Amino acid sequence: MAAKVGALIVDTRHRLAPVDVDADPSLKADFGWDVPLLFDGGTEICRHQLNLPALQEWLRLNP
Repeated sequence: MAAKVGALIVDTRHRLAPVDVDADPSLKADFGWDVPLLFDGGTEICRHQLNLPALQEWLRLNP
């Protein structure tokens, strides 16, 4: 998912900040096997796989 999202945001001000869910006990407890995930702060954009319409809507609302 990271590669696909990275390609879609290359010409924007947005950047990916990878987080290792397995390395953080709190995140591991919250998300377990629900990875990959794409969040903007506390807002979930998609989970498990890229949801292109959801990402496009988020980009539209967050230029």
